[in-house]
This record gives sequence, C-alpha cells and structure tokens, in this order.
Amino acid sequence: MRMTSLKMKKILDERLDHENYHRSYNRDQDTYRVEWKETHKGMSIKLPSVIAKYNERGEMAIDELVEHVTEALRIMNEEHELTGMEKHIFPVIRATSFPTETKSGAKLVTTEHTAETRIFYALDLGKSYRLIDKEMLVKEDWTQEHIEQIAKFNARSLDTSYRTDTVADNEFHFVAHQDGYDATRILNESFLEEMLANAQGELAVAVPHQDVLIFADIRNKAGYDILAQMTMKFFAEGRIPITSLPFIYENKTLEPVFILAKNRRTED
Repeated sequence: MRMTSLKMKKILDERLDHENYHRSYNRDQDTYRVEWKETHKGMSIKLPSVIAKYNERGEMAIDELVEHVTEALRIMNEEHELTGMEKHIFPVIRATSFPTETKSGAKLVTTEHTAETRIFYALDLGKSYRLIDKEMLVKEDWTQEHIEQIAKFNARSLDTSYRTDTVADNEFHFVAHQDGYDATRILNESFLEEMLANAQGELAVAVPHQDVLIFADIRNKAGYDILAQMTMKFFAEGRIPITSLPFIYENKTLEPVFILAKNRRTED
C-alpha cells in the first residue's frame, strides 16, 4: 500500500495522542506539527522525509521518530538548571552556519573556534541534550568563562580510544564512540598533541559530522586525496554535518585546507 501524507498524519495522530499536545497538519507545506497546548512550544515534521524513511525501514522509522519527538517535547516543557549539573555540561562542535539563536529568539552561548567551526555548549540530559542559551547563564549568575572552563574540563574526560586503517601507506584514525561528542574531542589539546607526536607525516584532522573525529597521518601525496574523499563521504552521510574541509594541525592551531585535484592542497 502506497503511503501518503494523510495516511502518515493518521499514524502520527494515533502515536502522538496526548492530552497536553496539540497536533496540526499544514497541507500546503506538507508538514505535521506537535506542540504543547499551554506554551505552543513544539516542532514541525516534514512528512515527505518521514515517508521516505518509512518506505526504507518500515515501522522502526516511525518508532524512532515518535521517541525523538516525545523526548524533544519533554525537554521543551522542563526548566533546566546548570548548578549541580556541572559534570553534564559539554562543548559541541557545529558549522559556522548553524543558528546561534533558538526559534524562540534565545541567544545560544558560543565560542569562536575556526573559520569552519564554532563551539556551542550542551547540557546532557541522558537520551538527549539541550543547547545552553545566555538566559540560562544570567539565571544562574554564571559567566561565559565559567561555562567554558567547565565544558573544557569535561571534554578532556572523554574516552579518546580510536581504530586505525592504513590506506596507501597513510594511517587514518577514527574516534567514533557514538556518544554525541565525538567531534568534541577535537578540543582536547593534549590529545591533539599526542596524535601529532606519534605522526610520521603531516597530521590532518577532520570533523565531517558530529559523530566522528578523523586523524590522518599523511605520509605521501595520495593521502590528501584519500582524506578529501573520506571527509566528503562522511559529511554527506552525517546526521549533524559540520564541515567537509579537513584541518592541518601544527603549532597548536587548526588551519582549514582545500584539497585540490592531483593531490595538491592549498590553505584556506
């Protein structure tokens, strides 16, 4: 049976039936919205995307969507305090194009990182997290420097184990713990220095999406092309893409590089 938007709407109406939810369907935009009746805070879902995932994965796709929506709405309806939750505050890496304000207009706490990336701060809530906004800092009487220090300390506590593949005599190391903070580990300076000390060639680092950090020990010209193809593939497939440009790490700085054809690179 062919799945249509109206059929999907009916399924979601049944699965998201809650006395405090208001559900609506926008036929023109083909979106389904779920929000709290009292606050009108909620989220809109693009039905064609849901149908595509349903056609590919069946009921599991709907199960995951309902879990995600329910968790997101729960977080929206809760007041979150930072004091006492210090161990659960982490930095997260996002593209510079990532919005610095919430849809309700709250300004998120950010720190500049590179030309391609920006640091945001997350309160880990177990199954999900909430990005920290400036209103939360004011409420807690916290400074930006305070949250940066806490988050940086917690980032250093993350497991830095990795797996290694060798391709055309170049070594590629993959940090992929699937904990939501794989890209965050690029902020662990001692980890970067350790990888640099152990590299035989030039050390490149990549964060194509949130759930992977790649180190490349580039030992010959072929290594640049392999890294370029690898980062582009990961970037295209990532749930939260960051940047397809890798960085060269030297002198404790990350410089974005464009890797061109014929194995040559130019710095951004």
